[in-house]
Amino acid sequence: MWRPSISNCVWSTLLLAIFVQQALAQRTPTISYITQEQIKDIGGTVEFDCSVQYAKEYNVLFLKTDSDPVFLSTGSTLVIKDSRFSLRYDPNSSTYKLQIKDIQETDAGTYTCQVVISTVHKVSAEVKLSVRRPPVISDNSTQSVVASEGSEVQMECYASGYPTPTITWRRENNAILPTDSATYVGNTLRIKSVKKEDRGTYYCVADNGVSKGDRRNINVEVEFAPVITVPRPRLGQALQYDMDLECHIEAYPPPAIVWTKDDIQLANNQHYSISHFATADEYTDSTLRVITVEKRQYGDYVCKATNRFGEAEARVNLFETIIPVCPPACGQAYIAGAEDVSATSFALVGILAALLFAR
Repeated sequence: MWRPSISNCVWSTLLLAIFVQQALAQRTPTISYITQEQIKDIGGTVEFDCSVQYAKEYNVLFLKTDSDPVFLSTGSTLVIKDSRFSLRYDPNSSTYKLQIKDIQETDAGTYTCQVVISTVHKVSAEVKLSVRRPPVISDNSTQSVVASEGSEVQMECYASGYPTPTITWRRENNAILPTDSATYVGNTLRIKSVKKEDRGTYYCVADNGVSKGDRRNINVEVEFAPVITVPRPRLGQALQYDMDLECHIEAYPPPAIVWTKDDIQLANNQHYSISHFATADEYTDSTLRVITVEKRQYGDYVCKATNRFGEAEARVNLFETIIPVCPPACGQAYIAGAEDVSATSFALVGILAALLFAR
């Protein structure tokens, strides 16, 4: 009678053990499919599919696993009380389908499909949901700048949104940036040595292709010493007529402006009228009206402007003419008596006649 050898018995036992292990391994729950990463717009719809094998006797969960995990479903039952969420189970493919409608920004994150085998053993698969969000420029971005001429200026601009927004810098009226270009891309715009010509409005534009993007206006103010220009350095006017002397001042902060003659500061009185007109924060037009010019009022006048960064001055020479200059003498009444008016009129007629015969 044949008896199996000990070695044959051991071999059969090993084969049986391997077969049992394989059979058990085949019945261990697995996740065969999970939806790939999703990128959706706010207000859209997304669906996550999770296909499981050998999990009929196990609990299948959907969770939102961010900083604080939130249970969404267990088996084919939805747990979360949100009408935007729905859950379907397809028994033919053993697939759980989690759907979210009217997607909100807070829905972005990681979603996990999980099969609970034991308290210490779980099978999981993850899918990430990214929600497109229009750019919003952060409050910690630069809002305005005041700097002294020659100092370094740094403007920063940051924005939230998905995809990550691109930051582009421009100037008002498409003026050239201090970088010698019309645009500059980056979170930080740096001016190493700011000049008064660099002042004005800068635009920080955040764009990621979602909506119209976002923009912030950043006002750059540069402090500098006064610069004076005189449109007419020499002006002539006849006796007893008014005359306006002008100077244009460019400075920031706004300067103190005075007019002097022979080192004496002038003031508003019956002989002089001084007015200042600010056309912008950095520009001021100053006008000195010499009222009813007298002999002693001919000469040099000085327009002087001073702020904490320095001072500047410019001269205007007023000289005598025979014929009144218009303006501002247009229609001006002569303040002397009628005899003087007649005499002046005859003198003017004589001069004009002489000029005509001279031709």
